[in-house]
Amino acid sequence: MDSCVIPLRHGGLSLVQTTDFFYPLVEDPYMMGRIACANVLSDLYAMGITECDNMLMLLSVSQKMNDKDRERVTPLMIRGFRDAAEEGGTSVTGGQTVINPWIIIGGVASVVCQPNEFIMPDGAVPGDVLVLTKPLGTRVAVNACLWIDQPEKWNRIKLVVTKEEVKEAYQEAMFSMATLNRTAAGLMHKFQAHAATDVTGFGLLGHANNLAAQQRNEVAFVIHNLPIIAKMAAISKACGNLFNLLQGTSAETSGGLLVCLPREQAAKFCSEMKSQSSGAGGLGVAGGAWIIGIVEKGDRRARIIDKPRIIEVPPRGSQAANPDNSSSSPAPSPNLS
Repeated sequence: MDSCVIPLRHGGLSLVQTTDFFYPLVEDPYMMGRIACANVLSDLYAMGITECDNMLMLLSVSQKMNDKDRERVTPLMIRGFRDAAEEGGTSVTGGQTVINPWIIIGGVASVVCQPNEFIMPDGAVPGDVLVLTKPLGTRVAVNACLWIDQPEKWNRIKLVVTKEEVKEAYQEAMFSMATLNRTAAGLMHKFQAHAATDVTGFGLLGHANNLAAQQRNEVAFVIHNLPIIAKMAAISKACGNLFNLLQGTSAETSGGLLVCLPREQAAKFCSEMKSQSSGAGGLGVAGGAWIIGIVEKGDRRARIIDKPRIIEVPPRGSQAANPDNSSSSPAPSPNLS
């Protein structure tokens, strides 16, 4: 499961806990801190848990950085992590910092819950609908942005995308990764979700397979639609098998929740996700949520159909996007150059 659930000795309560960490993948240290925190909390949110009692921060400071860079970058990462924790209604009370060849940031999230506060990820039934709450393509967007300054790699994709489109996609990926899945976690209860997981390093299909394997009923997940940050599908196709985005195995960081919902509730869930994500405050996801597939009788596996429908999700702030979606995004920290 995304989090461990440990029954406690007192009063029918359970300790739900998770940990995660990774290396920086965006240039902005403040946003990297937010992304790291969102990624840790997402494992709780995948179980429908909306509250976190405590967080610890795990931080590795690179010994290869000079003192000036270390003193500028490290506080920004810490501040981003703490700000995201505060947005999630919790606080960072401690942790561990070490010197290492690489920068690493992550943490631990813990909460004591009653049974009605979390949703075990094993209740999907035939007829359910699969919903995804963030667009795919973050890995492609981050890599494509790096390729702008690498002519031999940029030449592979320049016929299908402009530099401006790549920069917009990178910004969308960064804000999407830094968005908490807390709203979706709350709506899982309101609309009677049967199971969920968050989409991260194994890609959409990998996590869908993991979730399908956990189900009590003999079901299979069939994915028909792929919501993807605009132009990232074209880049993936131009790169052959490098990303495998359309095959569902491209890694995501701090991705959305993949939720199994009763058929009659799925559209309402998506509508409320969209309305709440475009409201004031926080880092609203452009678009909200998408119905991507169905649950049918099967062998506890997931698959993507041969020719899935690609839903191009325009980056917030682009001409194709709803301007309301860009109004709630905080500015990243000042350029460090």
